[in-house]
Formats: sequence, structure tokens, C-alpha cells
Amino acid sequence: MDEDATWPGWVQARVAGRRPGRGAAKVLALLGTQQREMSYASTAAAASLAGVNVATVVRTAQLLGFSGWPALRAEVRSRFLSGLSAAQVLSEHDPTSEGPARATVLRELANLQALSTMIDQDQIIRVAQLVADARVTLVLGSGSFAAPGLQLAHLAQTIGHDVRLHQVGGTALVNAATLLRPGDVLVVFHLWRSPREVLNAASIAAETGAAVVVVADHVRPEFAERATETLLVPSEGASMFPSLVAAITVVQSIVAALVGLDAEGAARASDRIEGRWEDFDLFPPPGQ
Repeated sequence: MDEDATWPGWVQARVAGRRPGRGAAKVLALLGTQQREMSYASTAAAASLAGVNVATVVRTAQLLGFSGWPALRAEVRSRFLSGLSAAQVLSEHDPTSEGPARATVLRELANLQALSTMIDQDQIIRVAQLVADARVTLVLGSGSFAAPGLQLAHLAQTIGHDVRLHQVGGTALVNAATLLRPGDVLVVFHLWRSPREVLNAASIAAETGAAVVVVADHVRPEFAERATETLLVPSEGASMFPSLVAAITVVQSIVAALVGLDAEGAARASDRIEGRWEDFDLFPPPGQ
């Protein structure tokens, strides 16, 4: 049997015909045969499980295109959890004496710490430039995963960019994706799982020549093949459901980068929008 037969499909795709050394091959095999254990393991623990040294684990992560083991581990963890039902995810989290509130806060702090090692400043600026240059940006997210998209659309509109959250599927989604043109942008929030029609929309957008930006907790090959930019975020929650905190933080980063590209233009657009709010008396006067 070939040594790569135990490698997950996504790993085989990333290796793309290259022949890793014996130590790296051992690490890659464990990503398929001991996914759960590797999704928790520190760099030293991963090295021990594979019977290699720490440097080999780091080089293996870099071979797959990750900055190091923490980024690869986040990918493995997200892939492992995405294969579970919400009830099964709950069983992955042991009861804690911290209580649900503190456990959630600690989980989110861990997610943000992980994000701080994963986020790419230059990539955030590239995404912001795509949105700034676009005639229109269409944003997609399924269910609660649309929440970061709502934030992106509203804030970007407030500073003068035509960014639209689309929450209708079926023929309406196909129509919206088909209307995209070269230079337009499709932003997809892919956390845990995404309905097939979201992938179909990404495929349509790529065919039209639009840029496809994917904010995801793991790299799904079908999205990766179509994505202009893929921004990875940790998403593990403290209980049954994925966390959106890291994805929302990435949105905040994109908006900040949009402002930074043209601060004066953003201020003018914001003043114009707020003037319209005042025209229609949308808010009570300050202090009331």
C-alpha cells in the first residue's frame, strides 16, 4: 500500500505529487488516522505521536502551506468538528467547573490568541482593496454564519461601498451570483458546513470573473479552487455551536483596512449617511 494512502484527501491535494521525507510522511498519516488526537496536540505532542522531532512537525505544516503547527492544528480541528453533529460537538467538550459563561470567555480568548498567529495583515489589505475597487460585493453565509456578513455589509455601506448581504437561496441566489461581473466580489463565510448552493454561487461568481473571498475555519477544496483569497479563522465554541468571534474580528479588520485605504472618503460617506439618518429622524436626539 502506498504510504500516502492514509493521508486525508485535502492533504493529498496540498502535497500535489511531492514526496515528503519519511518523518513528514508519518505526521501526514496521523492527520488521517488520528485526526482527533492531532487536533488537540501541542507541537511536542504531535511530534511524540508521530515519533519524530518538533522541527519535522513544523516543516510538515509548512509543506502544506501553513505558517506552523498551530495553524495546521486549527485546520485539523475544524475539519474534525465539521464532521460531527451539534450533539456530537457537545460531547467533545467535557463539563467544566468554570461554568458556561467563563468557559465561553476562555474559549473565545483562546480563539483570538490563535487568530493573532494566523491573520495576515497583507491579505486583509488585499481583500479590502478588492472590495474598494468592486462595483458591487455580494456576501453569503448560511444561518447564523451570515452574522459576520451582516456586519461587513452594513459597515461597508456606511463608508460608501456597495456591499450586499444576500440571504435568499434557490433561483434568487443563482440570479444574484450570475449578475456579478469581472471586478465584482463575492464574500463567503464558510464555517462548520455550508449548503451546496453556496458552493454553487462561488462557482458561478468565479466563472463570471468576480473575485471570490472565503472566510473559513477550514479549507474545503471546492472553495479553494475558486477562491481569490481564503482567510482562515478558528471557530470552536465552548458548547454545541461554532464561535463567530474570530470571523467577526476579521470583518472588523477588513473594515478598518477599507477606512485606511481612503480615510477622507470614508469620513465623507459616513457623514452623508448620518445626514440621511437625521433627515428621516431615525434616532432620538442624543441624551434622550
